Amino acid sequence: MDFLNKLNPQQRKAVTAPDGAVLVIAGPGSGKTRVLTQRVAYLIASEGVRPWQILAVTFTNKAAKEMDQRVKAMLNEQATDGIMLGTFHSICSRILRRETDFLPVQSNFVIFDSDDQLRIVKTIIKEFNLNDKLYRAQSIHAAISSAKNELIMPDDYLINTYRDEVVKRVYTEYQKRLIASNAVDFDDLLVYTARLLEENPSVRDKYAQRFRHVLVDEFQDTNMAQYTLVKHLASHHKNIFCVGDPDQSVYGWRGADYRNVQRFEQDFPDTQVILLEENYRSRQNILDAAMGVIDRAQNRRKKKLFSDRGAGEKIYFHEAYNDYDEAAFVVDNIAQLVAAKEFEPGECAVMYRTNAMSRLMEEAFLKARLPYRLVGAQRFYGRREVKDMIAFMRLVHNPADEAALSRIINVPPRGIGEKTLTTLYLVAQQVQLSPGAVLLDLSRGAESPYYKSFTGRAALPLADFGGMFADWLALSATYTVPELFDRIVRDINYKDFIIEDDSEESKDRWDNVQELRRLAEEFSTRTMDEFLENIALVADQDTITDANAPTLLTLHAAKGLEFGAVFIVGMDDGIIPHSRSFDDPAQMEEERRLFYVGITRAKDRLYLIRAIQRGGHGAPEVSEPSRFLNDIPTDLLAEKSRTGRSSSSSRSRSSSLLLDWILPPPPRSAPILQNKFKSGDRIKHPSWGEGTVQESKIQDGDEIVVIEFKSVGLKRLAASLAKLEII
Repeated sequence: MDFLNKLNPQQRKAVTAPDGAVLVIAGPGSGKTRVLTQRVAYLIASEGVRPWQILAVTFTNKAAKEMDQRVKAMLNEQATDGIMLGTFHSICSRILRRETDFLPVQSNFVIFDSDDQLRIVKTIIKEFNLNDKLYRAQSIHAAISSAKNELIMPDDYLINTYRDEVVKRVYTEYQKRLIASNAVDFDDLLVYTARLLEENPSVRDKYAQRFRHVLVDEFQDTNMAQYTLVKHLASHHKNIFCVGDPDQSVYGWRGADYRNVQRFEQDFPDTQVILLEENYRSRQNILDAAMGVIDRAQNRRKKKLFSDRGAGEKIYFHEAYNDYDEAAFVVDNIAQLVAAKEFEPGECAVMYRTNAMSRLMEEAFLKARLPYRLVGAQRFYGRREVKDMIAFMRLVHNPADEAALSRIINVPPRGIGEKTLTTLYLVAQQVQLSPGAVLLDLSRGAESPYYKSFTGRAALPLADFGGMFADWLALSATYTVPELFDRIVRDINYKDFIIEDDSEESKDRWDNVQELRRLAEEFSTRTMDEFLENIALVADQDTITDANAPTLLTLHAAKGLEFGAVFIVGMDDGIIPHSRSFDDPAQMEEERRLFYVGITRAKDRLYLIRAIQRGGHGAPEVSEPSRFLNDIPTDLLAEKSRTGRSSSSSRSRSSSLLLDWILPPPPRSAPILQNKFKSGDRIKHPSWGEGTVQESKIQDGDEIVVIEFKSVGLKRLAASLAKLEII
């Protein structure tokens, strides 16, 4: 129990709290992860709680993994074996797969991602002959998701307007199609589990009695379904330990309800409330600025953040002439901070209110030839070729998966058009089978009773694809996940389809397929269920890389992260806070909390930047400073600077300081005139290892070498820069 000696008094009070309901209000940087993990360790090591009696719920896989590693480091792997630790969605999925007797889906249900869900809604809107401009699929789906977050099912959906009636009709059909595909969406994982526990006392008691202690991270981000869920799971022992901070509740747009903190105290009247106010992340000036902003919020529990890291530098406020100069200012200052060795590139972050604001920032980094990483761009699992291969695997795992089938039935193109697909769906409806089942039967060719439902031109490709599908289904019983993956790729000749030409874009697409194959290899001794679930439940933050480059991200994506130097751009009214919040007090409160979250990501340096004019080089508009700036005490701000169009000179100066960081060695003074390498040469690269030269030619004064590496495949390199060694 030596770990208790490293806690401050409030942390120790939380970790060693007696049984019952405990609410830990944890300010940013106050060590909430430490408290959660040490609470788990304390329960096992000191209170005699068995690991399998503990349920710990997080919001991201990354947080769950970190907790698991920390607990094991404090105790040992055997002592922690059996803890149910994971995200809300993953834990619900585990429970539902065990209790499918009570559900409308089978235990091998698949989880439809956002694209699948939207595709179904679009199809229903079209079939219902609704105006898709008046009833946009995204908007209808958002209304359905919002209803599920509140545990409202189609039959209970209230109708006050004609639009509500439309939503209810689409919602009803949407659920029918999910069930017909033996599928659930993310919201269903929560709703089905919450309703399962609420409507089946025997099931509820089984889990509530098992989990002697329930622990919840980021409690302020729970929606009604999640709150209901944890309340039921803690209903027997009533030992529930929740950690959160209502001041950091910024996900109202996706159902999070910070009022759950208030509900918690009402539902558990003997709750012990513990405040964690000592901050281990930020300098005091940054914390005081944050408190100046958040103290203006309404109906909140007051707390005073303090740090022993010293006051630190004042907050730097800068007014740029326009949004181009705003971006240039950020890039210049990051370049200077790195050149002066005050921060590593990866310790710097640029935060903005909306994704659209990343464009000028990206352009500024590219112009300065500085690398950066963009959080919130196209995720790996959102790329076309990755989604294709996942759909193939999903279809083999669950032939009733309509969304997967519609995505890949003509990938690569095999002559199955929209008309043929529509006929396939109509035939399936008539015989009350899934389209996948009909397709499998068509693999028998003319012997299938459905063959004559299609023209000869349409029936042949359907039968051919059905044959491959039937083969994969048979092999799936004995093949491992990577073996099945390889078989599908080979059968459909996917590599030739992806690599359309010799462009880097085509190669990147194939690299993505290979990366997914590497993930499949990690599941060679595990089930397809686990492989597909791992993909479906991965969170945005789990995909953030560790590259040593400045990070560009929205304020929403910044939650839970920290950086040495933080630049918040767009400090204009209408951006921060967003103009959509002007007429909605609740939204304005969330905008305030969002700004507070952004401030508290900074450890040592904070820059607040705005532009006097916005609109780029087109038709700029004059902007007003953010109203939130007035809430920061003036004595915390460094002398305000205002600039015109004079940033170009500083830009060139600062960029020149960074050459060692971002630029390759300067070109040779004399051009290369002779080939050093020839086809067939065996070479070694410092990063990619051994390879074989495929081609070499002189181009633009350098030798361009095409090499097939064992590790990464074909690469096209400049010999003067690549550090190649002949072996």
